[in-house]
Amino acid sequence: MADEEAARKTFEKFDRDGDGFVTAVEFQQAMVELGDREYTVGLAEAILRTRDADTDGVLTFEEFFSRAKDV
Repeated sequence: MADEEAARKTFEKFDRDGDGFVTAVEFQQAMVELGDREYTVGLAEAILRTRDADTDGVLTFEEFFSRAKDV
């Protein structure tokens, strides 16, 4: 349960507008804030595509957490 709680807190940091979805722009902005100044929206889009199970272009918490458990 603690893993899910930690994952939820991390997801919320990436979900900048709080709508329950992480877009490529939100992902990129969070990565830049974490210190990766070279992180592009294009790279964020590519990463999201590898985790976006329903291919809707955004990452839900369920997709995020499901993949986090696999790693």
